[in-house]
Amino acid sequence: MNILILGSGGREHSIACAVKQNPKCRTLFVAPGNAGISEIAACVPVDINNPDAVVHLAKEKSIDFVIIGPEMPLAKGVSDYLRHAGFCVFGPSAAAAKLETSKHFAKKICRSAGVPTANFDYFNQTHTAKYFLQDKSPPFVIKADGLAGGKGVTVAHDHKTAEEAIEAAFCFGAADDKSGLLIEEFLPGEEASFFVLCDGENTLPIGTAQDHKRVGDGDRGPNTGGMGAFSPATSITPDVEEKVLRKIIQPTISELRRQGITYQGVLYAGLMINEDDVHLVEYNVRFGDPEAQVLMFRLGGQILDLLLLAASHQLKNAQVHWADDHAISVVLANRGYPLSFSPGSVIRGLDTLPRSRQAICFHAGTAKRGEEVVAVGGRVLNATARAATLKEAHALAYGLIDSIDWPEGFCRRDIGRRALATQS
Repeated sequence: MNILILGSGGREHSIACAVKQNPKCRTLFVAPGNAGISEIAACVPVDINNPDAVVHLAKEKSIDFVIIGPEMPLAKGVSDYLRHAGFCVFGPSAAAAKLETSKHFAKKICRSAGVPTANFDYFNQTHTAKYFLQDKSPPFVIKADGLAGGKGVTVAHDHKTAEEAIEAAFCFGAADDKSGLLIEEFLPGEEASFFVLCDGENTLPIGTAQDHKRVGDGDRGPNTGGMGAFSPATSITPDVEEKVLRKIIQPTISELRRQGITYQGVLYAGLMINEDDVHLVEYNVRFGDPEAQVLMFRLGGQILDLLLLAASHQLKNAQVHWADDHAISVVLANRGYPLSFSPGSVIRGLDTLPRSRQAICFHAGTAKRGEEVVAVGGRVLNATARAATLKEAHALAYGLIDSIDWPEGFCRRDIGRRALATQS
């Protein structure tokens, strides 16, 4: 098969590496790709948010299967254009993608379906949102309604922080250019990520992970797109998984279908788990980043078969084959991220790193400058490892980090700390 992956981050690098392991993959194209991806696939400089340009590329390269990585092409309807042009594509329609592109839409779906989630109020004006909070007691959860690159959520423990978050939230426009925000009740507990494939009717759980959103050790500092992840998530037991499928995932898919929307792709449920109580925090309509890195490293080449089944309405009898292992991914970011940072610094030592079934460094925000690899994004590299225990995987991943010569980079040193504490 000729396969096209859309995207340029660590998520897409990990998907590309897994897909390449499957013998069904004959030729792999990635648009636009990055410095690491260019070593295993043909990178094509195409605007992936332009549906016509993507369809033209798919026709030009005689593509058999398209995998859409990021959320923005989905919001722009790229999957719809590809399907209309006759291509087999993995990724939900623009209508279904509103589960992520509009948190207000997702909340309304949850309310109609009876999905357990935090109570909320929606606002499209700054002054009404601030007025609403005047007689309320913190903490408050402020969420931009539209896409915000994983950085549109603030947990405010005082009114001043909440008001600043309200101002910032209106800087993020929703997919239809209408700004708004949600103020939610604060839910205590432990966050975890649950991933299922959907073919329009059937669902298949394909793994769990736990992300680390805050920029600093000890979960300090502002939210980011994610500073690291590990899999499986220790808080998602078989009982919790059954409850999530029965009370959250299946009612959501059914309610979408009742409203005339078919969901076909991956559905990523961000959960809050508090003992036996499980609530949906939010939905994403693509693989998480850096959660994809640990999932893809564990799943390997079978992921291509599973994505093809989801895209072909054939998930009913599908199965996932898991090794009894653990994986961890640590993000190496540009100093100053998630605020301001200087792109263009040279990264050395990458050519000496191991690349095996146990350890690999996925590229995210990198580019080639002659023979050099330079940092061009906020999150730049993902040191990823797998082993029989999380402790062993942790040591391997940080071993990769310590072998990279990049003074301008930084990482959290405590990825997986809570899970490691329970296993020691």
